[in-house]
Amino acid sequence: MKRKRVVVLGATGSIGESALKVAHDIPDRMEIVGLAANSNAAKLAAQANRVRPKAVCLVDESKLGELRGALEYQPRIFSGENGLIEIACLDEAEMVLVAVVGTGGLRPALAAIEAGKDLAVASKEILVMAGEIVMKAARGKGVQVLPVDSEHNAIFQCLDSQRQRRTPNAERPTPNEDRDVRRLILTASGGPFRNTPNEQFESITMEQALRHPTWNMGPKITIDSATLFNKGLEMIEAHWLFGVEMKRVEVVIHPQSIVHSMVEFADGSVLAQLSHSDMCFPIQYAVTWPERVPNSLPPLDFGKLSKLEFATPRYDDFPALNLARRAGEVGGTLPAVLNASNEIAVAAFLAKQISFPRIWQTVEEVMDRHSPVAQPTLDAILRADQWARAEAAETLRR
Repeated sequence: MKRKRVVVLGATGSIGESALKVAHDIPDRMEIVGLAANSNAAKLAAQANRVRPKAVCLVDESKLGELRGALEYQPRIFSGENGLIEIACLDEAEMVLVAVVGTGGLRPALAAIEAGKDLAVASKEILVMAGEIVMKAARGKGVQVLPVDSEHNAIFQCLDSQRQRRTPNAERPTPNEDRDVRRLILTASGGPFRNTPNEQFESITMEQALRHPTWNMGPKITIDSATLFNKGLEMIEAHWLFGVEMKRVEVVIHPQSIVHSMVEFADGSVLAQLSHSDMCFPIQYAVTWPERVPNSLPPLDFGKLSKLEFATPRYDDFPALNLARRAGEVGGTLPAVLNASNEIAVAAFLAKQISFPRIWQTVEEVMDRHSPVAQPTLDAILRADQWARAEAAETLRR
């Protein structure tokens, strides 16, 4: 079996680092042909010097001199937002792993699809904002959209087993057709405050919120885990990825993060995917699908697993889940508004400008003021995104 040639967008983040580990672990199955980063020129150069991709991209053009000076060979160099699109369409690439934080990965993802590349999606925002557009484009081009989020990858594996390797997009049933699936159950660690009384929420500090009990992630997604907005975004993402209505997408708290998600079928049977909390597992499966190949990752030792706990989320204390369900059910531009206003509020919290509960309060206020556009174009989605950012910033100023 030949190697999968992959471009990694967001190479210097935690997902990008894991992708490089996977490529090192299974060199006969994965080759990195492109690396892209936002502004960390030194780290991008170090990665490139190690894996020698054919092309690199740095979005921050002011750091290009630093990048060139640190490179030990001469790859093709792209820069700026357009450079991200160009490297996503690299001739040598077969798959583009999108791990860009925020909305910056949307246009490159669509460009990659148009160029006939499979997508491995780690950026929730792509499908939250434009799930209908992305999945329609993928079906039209006959390319695959493979989930890298551990939860969605787990669901994909469970469905894959049930559907006997059905092609994930082209033959995926539309909502209401897939009646063998009763529920998609996303597991959530619950974050650092799953047992914290809500009367203490006002005093939660940024430092406390960044101490995730299970995963080592970037600051934005770590805060999203603390508020449960990450799980809300994942609900919308699952709706589009798997063609299941929002009412059949649920969340359960699972602090150990060993069961990564579950699927309940019409007969009441439940399939679950289990592994250690390491993003290398879902990245490898996305790259090697539909095959499984050996690696050096540690197996589960069930004798050492003391317990696996599950609990219902505290919906009243963590309103993000209900806000996301509302956005997913209404659809149109409302999910983009949810996502954008949350990004602004999280940035303000990380800057120590607002309290922890003010994050979801801001999102709800901006959603309440938005008039959703049904079946929006990409331009309409991006306009809603910009409106929500400005509205959230103004809400916080007030």
